Amino acid sequence: MSTPSFDADVLVVGAGPAGVAAALMATSLNMKVLVVEADSVGGKLQTIGALENVPGTWTTGPQLAEALTADLSRLEQAGRCSLVRSRAVGVKGHSDHAEVLLADGQVLTAQAVVVGTGVTAMTPADTDWISAAPSLSTPPPLWRAQPDQIGPRAYVLGGDRPLGTWLRAHPQFSATLNVLAPSTDDYKLAEVSGDDRVRVVPVSHVAVSHARHGADFIVEVENRGGERSTYVATSVLSNLGNRPAALEGLAVDESGYCPPEMQHPRILIAGDLRSSRFQRITTAQGSGAEAALAYYYSAALQQV
Repeated sequence: MSTPSFDADVLVVGAGPAGVAAALMATSLNMKVLVVEADSVGGKLQTIGALENVPGTWTTGPQLAEALTADLSRLEQAGRCSLVRSRAVGVKGHSDHAEVLLADGQVLTAQAVVVGTGVTAMTPADTDWISAAPSLSTPPPLWRAQPDQIGPRAYVLGGDRPLGTWLRAHPQFSATLNVLAPSTDDYKLAEVSGDDRVRVVPVSHVAVSHARHGADFIVEVENRGGERSTYVATSVLSNLGNRPAALEGLAVDESGYCPPEMQHPRILIAGDLRSSRFQRITTAQGSGAEAALAYYYSAALQQV
């Protein structure tokens, strides 16, 4: 299926679970593949402490990330795939090919592109319910914290699902996490409802600032009934969820995600970038493999 004038049959943007699965499937179908990734293979897997819903006896994210790295290395050694260490910033589909624009200005071409850039962590500036001092614009994420780094009065901004993952990864943690949660997070907190290490504080607005003296923080909370309270925190952590990391040129819906059916026929979307509903490792892997197969069969039909 290779076309000499193109850099590859399939360009895969992102080397997370979705991208690696796409590369594996495409190379198994004798397609030439380039994988574009600026950061580490496996992406956020490197920071996931516990895996409970991924087949294969994997118990931590770094274990699975190491296996994905080995998969790509094996494909490279066999001459079936190349890893391009660069950041993709744009994508474009044409009638006979697709393009990926890199941050350094280089343009890579292929018959199709699988985009698996996933999501990126939200910051207080991405919300309408948090006011934070400039020095707190990017508070440390909960999922990177170690238990001994969390003080006795820890406040967590947001009730996104990594909260449950973090608690399961650190069963020895015995302090209380005060979780400041807007109404949009209520359904996500169901999985930690029985964990006595979590105190949920329903909020409508939160303001965070540094205390005038010492290393503490001042957390001013307005609850959903309009009542206000002020707390002194020893640590403030972020657990706000994610926003889609869409490339320039992709079609996005009202939530910023990139539904596959909205894209150019030569641009295929895989993994968490598709929607907010299926952000799991196994669904990402399946969608990556499916994207490669979808292109393979569509190309085969065009040759009939």
